[in-house]
Amino acid sequence: MKKVKIYVTLRESILDPQGSAVQGSLHNMGYDEVSEVRIGKFLELQIDPSERDVDTLVKEMCEKLLTNTVIEDYRYEVEEAN
Repeated sequence: MKKVKIYVTLRESILDPQGSAVQGSLHNMGYDEVSEVRIGKFLELQIDPSERDVDTLVKEMCEKLLTNTVIEDYRYEVEEAN
């Protein structure tokens, strides 16, 4: 069994209003050292063994459902599940 960790973030060229709001709140709380906040998503999948390649499966799932490839980038890590 494989564990896949997927990290989804807005592309650098896309404004992140939620991140800006969090940054403003942090500044209001006195954390002026924070120069930028970008909000993203984290997904963790457990994939059972099959004849299909894990990398191919993950890329297909990300591009068809898990991300909006117009405005989001993703990266992932595959490891053995315990």
